[in-house]
Amino acid sequence: MHVGEVGLSKANDLEILQFAFLHERVVVTLDADFHSLLMVNKLNSPSVVRLRLEGLKGEELAGVLENIWKEVSDDLAHGAMVTVNRNTIRVHRLR
Repeated sequence: MHVGEVGLSKANDLEILQFAFLHERVVVTLDADFHSLLMVNKLNSPSVVRLRLEGLKGEELAGVLENIWKEVSDDLAHGAMVTVNRNTIRVHRLR
C-alpha cells in the first residue's frame, strides 16, 4: 500500500513510522531519514527497507522487493533496518 492510499500523503516521516508500527507494516522507502529516525528515537519497530535504487519504475521496484523479501523476511519480522543497493543487501537488527 502507498501512503496516499491511507491518507498519509502529507504526513511527516514520524507519522508514517507510527502508522506502520500500529498496523504492523514494513516501511519501504528511498529516503534515508527513516533509518535515522529509528536510531535517534531508539525504536525497535517498525522495520524499514531503504532502496538505494534510483530511477526504477513501479514494476521494477516490486520485482526487487519480491526478490529480496525471501532473504530478509525473518529479519523484518523481528525489527530491522535493511538497505538495498544494486549489489548488496545490508541488514541491521533493531532488537
